[in-house]
Amino acid sequence: MVPLDALAETLKLLSDKTRLTILSLLKEKEMCVCDIVELLQTTQPNASQHLRKLKIGGLVNETRRSQWIYYSLNIQDKPYLQGILDQLPSMKEQINAKHKNSCN
Repeated sequence: MVPLDALAETLKLLSDKTRLTILSLLKEKEMCVCDIVELLQTTQPNASQHLRKLKIGGLVNETRRSQWIYYSLNIQDKPYLQGILDQLPSMKEQINAKHKNSCN
């Protein structure tokens, strides 16, 4: 059973549309912060602030590769979040469209 305080903190993190959108993106694949910025059409500091909160809350992992930091979901130990993630819309079309228009 999840402690009530921990569950309340997790649900607070999920009460933000931008953070839910980030989780929806990461549900599809691991992503670099630069890709997240482009898909959210926001600034790098704004996206980084949301990612920092999700990392502190234990919902995402970060991995450094050279100069880039990649983010992935970290919910293996949080099965109670699977129902929420299942309700998030798929972001595959947005991700695929971004990659078609990308120079990388």
